[in-house]
Amino acid sequence: MHLKTLLEILLVSTRLGFTSFGGPIAHLGYFHNEYVKRRNWLGDKAYADLVALAQFIPGPASSQVGIGIGLMRGGLMGAILSFIGFTFPSVLALMIFATLMQSFDISQAGWIHGLKLVAVAVVAHAILGMGQKLAPDRTRASIAIITLILLLVWQTVYSQVVLIVLAGVAGLIIYRGKKDEDPVDMGIRLSYRFASFCLVTFFSLLTVLPALRNVFTSDLLALFDSFYRAGALVFGGGHVVLPLLEREVVPAGIVGAEDFLAGYGATQAVPGPLFTFASYLGTIANGWTGGLVATIAIFLPAFLLILGTLPFWNVIRKNPTIQGALLGVNAAVVGILAAAFYNPIFTSAVTSSVDFALAAGLFGLLVFWKVPAWMVVLIGAAGGTIIFMFV
Repeated sequence: MHLKTLLEILLVSTRLGFTSFGGPIAHLGYFHNEYVKRRNWLGDKAYADLVALAQFIPGPASSQVGIGIGLMRGGLMGAILSFIGFTFPSVLALMIFATLMQSFDISQAGWIHGLKLVAVAVVAHAILGMGQKLAPDRTRASIAIITLILLLVWQTVYSQVVLIVLAGVAGLIIYRGKKDEDPVDMGIRLSYRFASFCLVTFFSLLTVLPALRNVFTSDLLALFDSFYRAGALVFGGGHVVLPLLEREVVPAGIVGAEDFLAGYGATQAVPGPLFTFASYLGTIANGWTGGLVATIAIFLPAFLLILGTLPFWNVIRKNPTIQGALLGVNAAVVGILAAAFYNPIFTSAVTSSVDFALAAGLFGLLVFWKVPAWMVVLIGAAGGTIIFMFV
């Protein structure tokens, strides 16, 4: 793979890692703006298919989408560099928080509030763009709206997965025999043998690590087992991993309850994936070595699953029957984004008319003035600070 391409993947993903605030759904908005709209590395259909796959498998959806895009652009090394770039900034920040800044409470800072409003603008922009491409007619728009309604009134861990399946069945029935006029190859450069190896490794570690933990007395092995299991069993993104991690580290005395909650508050203040909360917990438990071990352990399942499923998914999605189902699934993805836009993004960020005014202004800069996302982030942070000081 050309060195220039790999360097570009690393630089772009690192910039996103420094500027993508607002949680996993907001990250998908940032990705769509950068990779689909601005750089055209993949189309709306391929992006929606990748998002749908990430919703099906456990792990941090935004990180898995980033890994998948890196894989399509630069092969296995591209996937690794994409992951490192997007994850490193928040890992470093939270490990520093754990060692130097535990006594500071920045969760109520004005610039943090401004970054939440940036997330409102970014996700609204993503929904607008994806809705025009993936739900352009009355039928698919109806699927998106029904998905939105059901997600808002039926909130469980598995709601997204169930609704994606139902949307796929609806698409299969409604669009039976309708072939995609513009089929897209996702450009996956992995063999089925390597993909199968990744899946076997995923399940093997899930089985073997608890046994090894009982045989060998090692704090780092115990840490790796706990965080690998949490990363392997979580559907629904970063916020859902909180109770799993709490059960792993607090009752065992690895991390105190107050330190746990303080770290979770700090995690909301940094960009990048929420799963980097593990970096904080590992550092509290066993210094920087523990932080690195916990980070690798919690993200490894997501990495193995996305590399193990994407090559098969790339072939399956070209089947004419599956294409009909994907038309329904892609419309449902728009509804999922819209539901998450309302709760928790809009409800937690917009608490006054001034907040709404700033969010609307940021949306205008992003959509009509085509201001780069990183600049919108800086403007939002400054606006939040001004609101905190004077309003």
